[in-house]
Amino acid sequence: MLNAKSFLAVDFGAANLKLAEFEMNEAGNLLLKHYGFKALGQEGAQEATREAAMTKALQELLSEHPVVSKNINICAPGFHTFSKFVKLPPVDTSKVTQIIQYEAQQNVPFPLEEVVWDYQILGATATGELEVLLVAIKSDIVEGLFRVAESAGLRLQLVDVSPAALCNAFRYNYGDLDGCTMLLDIGAKTSNLLFFEKGSVYSRGINIGANSITQDFAKEARLSFPDAERLKIEEGFVSLGGAYEEPDSAHQAAISKIARQVMTRLHIQVNQTVQFYRGQQGGSAPLRLFLSGGASIMPYTAQFFSEKLNVPVEYFNPFRNVQIDPSLNLEELAKVAHGLGEVVGLGLRNLAHCPIELNLMPRSSLKRQELNQKKPYFVAAALCLVLVVWAVGWFYDKVATEKGKALATLTEKVGPLQRNLSSLKKELDDLANVQAELEQYTAWMEERFYWGAMLMKLREVLMSVEEKKEQEFKAKTGIWIEKIAPVLPDDNQAMAAMAAAAPLDAPPVVTPGSKRKGSAPKASSVVISNIVLYCRGVNMNAVTPDANTRMAFSVAEELKTKTDLFDPAGTQLFGALSVEDAGLTFTFQATLKLKRPIKF
Repeated sequence: MLNAKSFLAVDFGAANLKLAEFEMNEAGNLLLKHYGFKALGQEGAQEATREAAMTKALQELLSEHPVVSKNINICAPGFHTFSKFVKLPPVDTSKVTQIIQYEAQQNVPFPLEEVVWDYQILGATATGELEVLLVAIKSDIVEGLFRVAESAGLRLQLVDVSPAALCNAFRYNYGDLDGCTMLLDIGAKTSNLLFFEKGSVYSRGINIGANSITQDFAKEARLSFPDAERLKIEEGFVSLGGAYEEPDSAHQAAISKIARQVMTRLHIQVNQTVQFYRGQQGGSAPLRLFLSGGASIMPYTAQFFSEKLNVPVEYFNPFRNVQIDPSLNLEELAKVAHGLGEVVGLGLRNLAHCPIELNLMPRSSLKRQELNQKKPYFVAAALCLVLVVWAVGWFYDKVATEKGKALATLTEKVGPLQRNLSSLKKELDDLANVQAELEQYTAWMEERFYWGAMLMKLREVLMSVEEKKEQEFKAKTGIWIEKIAPVLPDDNQAMAAMAAAAPLDAPPVVTPGSKRKGSAPKASSVVISNIVLYCRGVNMNAVTPDANTRMAFSVAEELKTKTDLFDPAGTQLFGALSVEDAGLTFTFQATLKLKRPIKF
């Protein structure tokens, strides 16, 4: 939990930048001091110019509103973030982090080293499965948001995502509702649909937003995007269909039809999500719908969804339980309150523990913040260092004469010893060569049987897993190794290829007569510390849906605990489990770190 007297919350939306300044009042509740909107324009819709547009909009908002705080919480736009709800099988708590890491590798559509990701365990089902929310965003996107905040002289505290911020704001304001409630946030590029029921939450992002209306209208009317957007805001509404009379304005008639088509596509996605929520998530039928987001206030949007979903529709008020500063115009705030759900959710992160607490701050940004906080200490340390250097210099200046005399005396004594140094060095070199030769031959003798022992251990592990799983599944199982490959250093590929061409248990050959007196055999240039197992097993998913996963994890656990040849810290599964051979078998991979590396 973050604590601050005054703090800023900024939602970097697709079309608008929304800013609010909050304080904690005397009762410890949230108090809204200032708020503001700034359109990002056409530049904000293009990735190449979006960062500059956000920087300009933020600086303009800060100059227009007398904010005090320099601490800022931000919300990344929905179209830049990835979020997914996953269910994990019942496992020991010690393995939860490992399994979530594996799930992130399977679900996040980018390499994990290119993203900032976080997760939160939301609860458990009646069957013991863990419900986990995974979120991720490209690292360069977050770095751009950090630069925008830094250019305005602000200190970034945390990076949240739209679904989490909306969830926290809704729970804070409507925690007293019974039954299943939906919240539909309609943005410019994407929409978020959230379900709230019995303390649990489910969310899905939908790639349909109000920009689709503008784009289709601009194409049909042959207008520029800014002109089409202006007409949509000024004259647009959602056609109710049926026998309603069309408006006299051709533009208004075209916008209303296009808006209904886009809303119909959005309704289809909402309806499919409702069916999935009830069927796969075990949820109840929604009793009500709340609308939020900039596009939700287009006239007749609420009537459209009420008619289609046959449930009461209201507009989400994120300030229901938030105190408003008396200097603010409540009528003006009411006109835009539906679009400020994310900033209220961001403000709550400084107030109390929230249902969902995620932070997508990149490691590089955290390091920069830590460095800035330590700068005063660095300056003080530098001054102390200067004083210490001056004191040491003064001391050594006083004793320099005595040291010079002592050095002259020692030079006279060391002279005779230095004459014997070359002969002593030669003898030491000969001794080192003999020791290196002895160590090399000893290593060859010890490693002759190492591969055989390792393969026997692998066979024992697989047989043990098969036996246990046959008892557990009450069915015949099978696991075997298709290939063993070393993990090679990049700078030794040529030497590794030569080593791979020879039998694994063959020691290096020393040609008779090639050894010179006093010289050691050539040192190994390739060291194998890790190997990869390519495994295949009989597909057991017909017995239980997670049977293959459990078998793979059992193999990894046996490799860690039942043999002393591998380091448990470096032994793990990687990649994805895949079913092959028309569903007869499945494959998986594991890396093993050898406790005793093998040299070639």
